[in-house]
Amino acid sequence: MQRYGRRGGGLNRIGLWLTVLALVFFVFFVIVGGILGTNYNHLGNLVKVFTLIQTQYTGEVDASKMVEGAIRGMVESLDDPYSVYLDEETFKQLEEQISGSFGGLGILVGVKDDLLTVVRVYEGTPADRDGVLEGDRITAIDGRDVRGMDLQAAIRLMRGPVGTRVELAVVREGKEESVKLGITREKISVPTVEGTILKDFNIGYMLISQFNEKTSDEVLQKIAELQDRGMQGLVLDLRNNPGGELSAATRVADNFVPKGPIVYIDYRTGDEDVKEADDNYLQLPLAVIINGYSASAAEILAGAIRDTDTGTLVGVKTFGKGVVQTVFPLDNGVTGLKLTTARYLTPDKNDINNKGIHPHVVVEDREDLPGDEQLDRAVELVRDKIGSQ
Repeated sequence: MQRYGRRGGGLNRIGLWLTVLALVFFVFFVIVGGILGTNYNHLGNLVKVFTLIQTQYTGEVDASKMVEGAIRGMVESLDDPYSVYLDEETFKQLEEQISGSFGGLGILVGVKDDLLTVVRVYEGTPADRDGVLEGDRITAIDGRDVRGMDLQAAIRLMRGPVGTRVELAVVREGKEESVKLGITREKISVPTVEGTILKDFNIGYMLISQFNEKTSDEVLQKIAELQDRGMQGLVLDLRNNPGGELSAATRVADNFVPKGPIVYIDYRTGDEDVKEADDNYLQLPLAVIINGYSASAAEILAGAIRDTDTGTLVGVKTFGKGVVQTVFPLDNGVTGLKLTTARYLTPDKNDINNKGIHPHVVVEDREDLPGDEQLDRAVELVRDKIGSQ
């Protein structure tokens, strides 16, 4: 009797889920028309598998987990590293990040060979005090394997409420086994823009580490500061900049390119949006340093400068991320979907996705040599431009 009672309850639940699925399929039919007909057998299989598990599987069945697994599988089937299903925990961390009520570690990370790599540790932060080093490869966060994980998803795992602890498993060069580091999150307020006047040349140097809502104001402040100190030319360093907000990149680019397109946003529907600059920009000799970790929003800025001939790009080819993601809340805002919804094109309408942006002057990053050859070459180019004016 108990077995049949369970099956009866299961059949009631199946009836409810089939009703929901029927409604979903009806919506699909209305929206995509012929696509439903083409994939009818696949959709029928989805219902069949769901029903078989509910009625035949010997273990306990959690319908919500099944649905979540189906959603996650659909997103993963896209083979798009930038489209990600955001579970409840990850989506909550994203909301905390947007609202500013989160704690961090004080590191800048990028992806190298599918591994989360520390490209910078900020002085005086928890990561600095607890022994995180530049070049560390992070393989796990709180025991969760992050190899191959989306960059932003991994960053969100490291962020959380101030005062909470997170454990990183890192692999270091020359070490066979990973090192585990326990770090307590703190409120992190790290500027995204740094700069100075290089000695003897009156050449400004500005490093942009990432793009967020504060970056544009920080760039304006730094330009004014460097101009007050007699800047005659500028070296802009975008190396290891993983990107960030599209709007922040366009606001920053407005300071360096003349009136006209900064970037085109090309949607699947064929619609196109263009972000444009006004004619108020820094008209000084400019060199921009890029490398293989300059990505996304950093490439928008570098591409705009290259296509408008307002500066010389120095270094090596950029990462090549030329697609835009949109975050859609799901399940009444408890979970979410980050989905690639558009591609961006440079002012000359070049698609740089998986191609990157090539510099005007190629200078390899030679870690085996002392000094900074890329910076030295950029300074030399700016100095020559100043001398030819």
